[in-house]
This record gives sequence, structure tokens and C-alpha cells, in this order.
Amino acid sequence: MKNNSLLSHRKEEPENGILYIVGTPIGNLNDISQRALNILNNVSIVACEDTRQTKKLMNKFNISNKLISFNKNNSSFKIPKLVKYLKEGKSIAIVSDAGMPGICDPGEDITRSLKNERIDTICIPGACAAITALVSSGLPSSSFVFEGFLPKKQIDREKILLEISKNEKTTIIYESPKRLKKLLKQLFEFCGGEREIMVARELTKKFEEHIGNNINDVIKFFQDKEIIGEITIVVKGIQKGDLNIDKLTIKKDLKDLTNAGLSLSAASKYLAKKNGIKKSEIYNMI
Repeated sequence: MKNNSLLSHRKEEPENGILYIVGTPIGNLNDISQRALNILNNVSIVACEDTRQTKKLMNKFNISNKLISFNKNNSSFKIPKLVKYLKEGKSIAIVSDAGMPGICDPGEDITRSLKNERIDTICIPGACAAITALVSSGLPSSSFVFEGFLPKKQIDREKILLEISKNEKTTIIYESPKRLKKLLKQLFEFCGGEREIMVARELTKKFEEHIGNNINDVIKFFQDKEIIGEITIVVKGIQKGDLNIDKLTIKKDLKDLTNAGLSLSAASKYLAKKNGIKKSEIYNMI
């Protein structure tokens, strides 16, 4: 009730000196809200990830407003300028190419900067690929982890993949079409082929696809295909109490034991007993 009371006392939007974080469509332009259109039409400035992409949206709804570029390449020197504009009483809308600014883009940085300056930020909610894929997947959605794009550096990437393999919560990942097959292979190595998964392609667009049931099936589906379009992956967590094998650690232990002089058979037998698994499973990891 308190939040509703506060909203009812707000002035007509947009207000002066306010930054608006505006959610935009992730594909289907008709998904934009009337409130978002009002903000884009009436703020002093629209700061966007790519002015060309935002121009398409503006043209669709006959909106003419001042656009400036604001992205990961220029955010460090653009943020002070935007702060200055806000302190002068201007209103600003931040948009990304698609979805919610602040999710995998510099919208997060400016929001943090404004918090330190005690300048108000208001979110105009809209479409989000992560949430859209999650609720379309049929996988548990009451508790989940959003990883975004996984790190490219191998050691950091393997750390996240290991966490995903052990997590009881559903995990959501973004990936480029060019790197999807590599990621699916890594998910297979860390989570096994039977782990439930759903790959969403081109969400809200004409050729939207939901590819599931498990990692094995998805790998086969994409095996001989050229992959295009935006990709969101939803991975089911393990059941509580399920045995989850730390393959990286076991492989390292096996290498250390054999380097120390143990035979492969003896080392495998020891690690199988230590981890509560069959000796044959150790061999399958090699």
C-alpha cells in the first residue's frame, strides 16, 4: 500500500531531473508499453545503446526526440555529462537495443553513479529475454540464477560452469549464436547429457523457437544447423540430494595420483570409493 500511495502523489511523467530506465521490446515492437512511449516522447534526451536501433523504434511510433549514444564504449565519459544534465533539471531516458537497460549493459553503471549523487532513478518496466525464456521453459521458476554471458577466459568460465552443474536452482544464460555449440558441449561435459534444458531462439519474433528437453537432444538438434538469432538458455538445477560429480576435481586428482606412481586402475578405484561412484564412471571421464 505504501508504494501505491507514493506513486499516486508523483507528478505527471516525465519529471525534471529524473533518469528513466526504459524497457524496450526484445523483438516484437508491439510489446512496448504506453508509459514507455510517453517517456520516450517527452523526456529532454534519450540515451541509447545504438541510435540506429532506437531510431527504428521511434519511427514505428512516430516519436521525434533528441537521441545520444550511451554504450559500454563511451559510458565512462558520458556518465558525467548525463549527471550534469540531470542536475540542470533535464529529464533523461536510458534504453538499450532490446530489453531492460542495466541487464548486461552500462545502464547499471549510471544507476549506481546517480545513487551516489542522490539523483532519482525510475524504472519503466518492459520485456526481458531472461524472464521470457524462463516462464516459457516450464522449468522451476520460483528461484533462479541469471548468469548473462559467461566469461570468455577459460578458468573463469569453467568456474561458472562448475557452479551451474552443482546448483539446485534454474540457471539462465545468454549466448551468441556463433558460440552456442561450444557452450552446449561444455554444458554436456559439466552437467551430463540428461540435464533438462531449453534453448530459446528469437524470442517474441516471427521465427521464435523453444528447443528442449535435455542437453543431448539440443546438441543433436543444432548439430548440422547454421545458428542465427538471439539465444537464451535455461538449465534446470539438480534435485536436492542428487549426486553431482565434480568432474574437474576428479580428473585433476586422477592425474596427480597417476603422476605420483599409482596405476590408472588403482587411482580410479580409490577415487570411486572417495566420491561414492562406480569405477567405470571414472573411466568414462577420461
